[in-house]
Amino acid sequence: MDSEITLGDVEAAPEGAPREAAFQHALEVLKERRDEFGEQGFVPRDFMALLKKAGMFRVSVPQEFGGDPMPPAQFLKMVEQVSEVDPATGWVASFGSASGYFASLPIESQRALYSKSKDIVFAAGMFPMFEAEKVDGGYLVTGEWQFASGCKGADLLGMGLKGGPETEGKPLTALVDRNAVEIIDNWDVAGMRATGSHNVHADRVFVPEELTFVRGGQPSIDEPITRYPGLAYAAQVLSAVTLGAARGALDFVIEKGAASTSINGGPAKGNRPAYKTGVAKAEAQLRSARAFFYEATEEVWAKAEANEEITDHDKALLRLSATHAAHESREVILSAFNIAGTGAIFKSHPLQRFLQDGIVPAQHAMLQEHTYEASGALLLNLDAGLPSFP
Repeated sequence: MDSEITLGDVEAAPEGAPREAAFQHALEVLKERRDEFGEQGFVPRDFMALLKKAGMFRVSVPQEFGGDPMPPAQFLKMVEQVSEVDPATGWVASFGSASGYFASLPIESQRALYSKSKDIVFAAGMFPMFEAEKVDGGYLVTGEWQFASGCKGADLLGMGLKGGPETEGKPLTALVDRNAVEIIDNWDVAGMRATGSHNVHADRVFVPEELTFVRGGQPSIDEPITRYPGLAYAAQVLSAVTLGAARGALDFVIEKGAASTSINGGPAKGNRPAYKTGVAKAEAQLRSARAFFYEATEEVWAKAEANEEITDHDKALLRLSATHAAHESREVILSAFNIAGTGAIFKSHPLQRFLQDGIVPAQHAMLQEHTYEASGALLLNLDAGLPSFP
């Protein structure tokens, strides 16, 4: 089966006020539909179109191809805002930066893709990696890949392949049209349900060699957005989801939860010492982690803009700040749940959304506890001990 790339015709609104208005409209629609997304288990294509209009899927498209590359901190704050409303949708929106991976495609392949659309929704099931059959002009790809978040709303899908001598053993990603593969509906989870991270199955799908790339490989275009470390950015966008979820949870206990009273007739919860102390500590914890996160981001982006060397030490700080933000934000969410009291255990309670979804990102391989150790190793000029780190 051949995989001919076809892309949608939805485009981002013009930069400036129209695009900002499109983003605010998407947030308002999300407030109305987030329960729907959770119940059906995926973010649908019509809502993905609203995020496209808000410019969220062209933030890593190089200027060379008519893109509107966005400073990473600006995009990460957009992901936060979406996640404050619904973390699972924020997770899907965070892949708006994933077109940055395409920078390691041949220049002509990038030009061909972006001539069809600057607003490409990309989802990937990278693991397990399969051995593809090498044929004239490309590969025949067969396998079933897990955790393809956002696949039902995607335009393009990526599938992980084992690399060979030509990639120095590094894994390849094969790009295919979403209609060339089968989505296996098996995403049965309690947290991040709306991400629709189903399996995808391919049966002898032909992928031209020029539509394969090494994930995080050497970019073929030299611009600030392609100089910014791609794998670190991939960890950051997931961490931003937890930052947003923590903000949403904390705002709830400050703005609404504090006024509620208990069934035993006690004072309003906000007047209780434990509630006030809990809110203060959580606020300080979240703001501190967020400050480190954006400090590291801005420092490395300044180097990318100035075309200065971005060292492993710089990348280690990006990874460390992302891991730290995810874990500290998870603690903030749990603190909000704790001080909210017994009412928060009900499925219908507003905090359940942030609890079930917001604690998930720190479980991701790019943000798990071992990435603290790997970051520390690099700060000590030792081997990270993890492949493709930082």
